[in-house]
Amino acid sequence: MFRYLAQRLVAVIPTLFGISLLVFIAIRLVPGDAITTMLGTEAGMLTATQRASLEAYFGLDKPVVEQYFSWIGRVLQGDLGYSVWHGKPVLTLILERFPVTLELALLSLFIALTVGISIGTLSAVRHNSMIDLFGRLFALTGLAAPNFLIGTLLIYVLSVYFGILPNSGNYTEFTEDPLKNLGQIIFPALTLGFAFSASVMRTTRSAMLEVLDQDYIRTAHGKGLRPRAVILGHAVRNALIPIVTLAGVELGYLLGGAVIVEKIFALPGIGRLTLNAISQRDYALIQGATLFIAFNFVVINMLVDLL
Repeated sequence: MFRYLAQRLVAVIPTLFGISLLVFIAIRLVPGDAITTMLGTEAGMLTATQRASLEAYFGLDKPVVEQYFSWIGRVLQGDLGYSVWHGKPVLTLILERFPVTLELALLSLFIALTVGISIGTLSAVRHNSMIDLFGRLFALTGLAAPNFLIGTLLIYVLSVYFGILPNSGNYTEFTEDPLKNLGQIIFPALTLGFAFSASVMRTTRSAMLEVLDQDYIRTAHGKGLRPRAVILGHAVRNALIPIVTLAGVELGYLLGGAVIVEKIFALPGIGRLTLNAISQRDYALIQGATLFIAFNFVVINMLVDLL
């Protein structure tokens, strides 16, 4: 186990290095720069000397290779750079937004696993019944409907038919007002959880159908165990391996920030922060946020493999 863990930890280094290089190059291939985006129409009024002075201030006057190694050197010291748009260190901005994304991801994962495993198990146990048909229709709907459509429909139904709107005002921390915080986060979590629960349901159903056909399940029934004990104690436990893997990958994706959902529901998470940074050409923030997301993804996948 220790040797395997050491190999995985060593593999993290080239993975993060490759991601940092790709992001650094990709953002510089986008037309425009931070100075033009920050000043807008006034950027055209800059003299050559003024632009050169600003480029020197932001470090954009150096060769691209030197810019990269200068940035990666600071990253290794725990410095992800300074956001020219927000006027704050990138790490500070990420840590301010991360709790929102973490809460959204965990609540979405809880909803998805609860709904997906329950419906998937029922569909497998009641194979080719009406319950199974409902489960498969549920999965197809969840996989086919994009998040932005589900979120928009959810807001429309709540506002038109029930006369309520998701609270999209200033975000309230859970420690300040748990009920208000839950009111702000529950609908985005339902939007994300619905789509992910469809994948969980399909995986659970396939794994359960395979497990239910095994000899040890027939043996458990033959020993006189109650059906509930056989399903929960033997079948579900052995069918969880692919579900755990799927949950780990999805959690890594969710911690990267569900950009569209955070935008629709006006949540100040990492996804929305990164999206705004791209439009603002905030190089340091884009690079730092992407590297942080990649680090989370790699660590979560390693933990899932160990689990």
